[in-house]
Amino acid sequence: MSHASRAVIFGCAGQRLCHAEAAFFAESQPWGAILFARNIDNPDQVQRLTDELRAAVGRDMPILIDQEGGRVARMRAPHWRDWSPALDQCESARDPALAMALRGRMMAQELRAVGVDVNCAPLADIARDDTHAILHNRCYGRSLPEVVTNARAMAQGLMQGGVLPVLKHIPGHGRATLDSHLDLPVIDCAKNVLQETDFAAFKALSDLPLGMTAHLVFRAIDPDRPATQSPAMIRLIRDEIGFDGLLMTDDISMQALAGPVAARAEAALSAGCDLVLHCNGDLAEMQALAGVCPLLSGAGLARSERALAMRSAPEVVAADALEAAFEQAMG
Repeated sequence: MSHASRAVIFGCAGQRLCHAEAAFFAESQPWGAILFARNIDNPDQVQRLTDELRAAVGRDMPILIDQEGGRVARMRAPHWRDWSPALDQCESARDPALAMALRGRMMAQELRAVGVDVNCAPLADIARDDTHAILHNRCYGRSLPEVVTNARAMAQGLMQGGVLPVLKHIPGHGRATLDSHLDLPVIDCAKNVLQETDFAAFKALSDLPLGMTAHLVFRAIDPDRPATQSPAMIRLIRDEIGFDGLLMTDDISMQALAGPVAARAEAALSAGCDLVLHCNGDLAEMQALAGVCPLLSGAGLARSERALAMRSAPEVVAADALEAAFEQAMG
């Protein structure tokens, strides 16, 4: 990257970048920015905002979004396509993997058109009967082979459309029966069982360029700290799961984590996360984080450069051709 960037991703408050935010982005130089529904009205406005964010930092900064489809979609009708939940699509499609690849490809076309080039998908969490409702129908299947195949297809569709995928929630959120936005889930499961199921899904996808941690405790590995802040869990993600992509936290403001946001971020970085993700656009919190998140260097910088080198111009495909292929895959 031409500029040094800080080990953090920030949101912003509204549909335009205000002067204070622009000055803050210029000074703090975050690795990326992330958009939410509060930032989105129509295509021209989103394109203007992504241009403003990149102009503020003076480089082609990655801009992220959570555009999974279903409940988690920041860009919606009437300007963008509304998708069914991923689990519903995977279970009703004639060819689930092809349908997920086309879902990724069609989403990427809409994202790139407004300046967004990173999507926080695919999920490799395995849906279970007791998976919390916040996650359940966002999953790509109920078995390891289904999840791996469908997540790989979604990632490839995004990349063909010029959008980098973020694999989540490493090392597996499917056993959580609590919502980590509000509470800290604790997973009581033997390590060997986790290795054969939840962890195996991420191992099969460990070559993807970007990943996001899960805010949950795996009692068999580290009973005291959520994965995001656990050196033992990050070592497991790197050495046993084999993920060597750029690893960001899930949103550092989620209530699964305790303490002030700056302390949460320091714990995540010292555990081995590469980037802190902060989503709410609160300028005071972001200023505190900028003070504790260092410039990327060493292995984190190398992983960032590898990931960003995979950003590519999309292959141009007519929207109606994609639509026709998708309808056929759905059957």
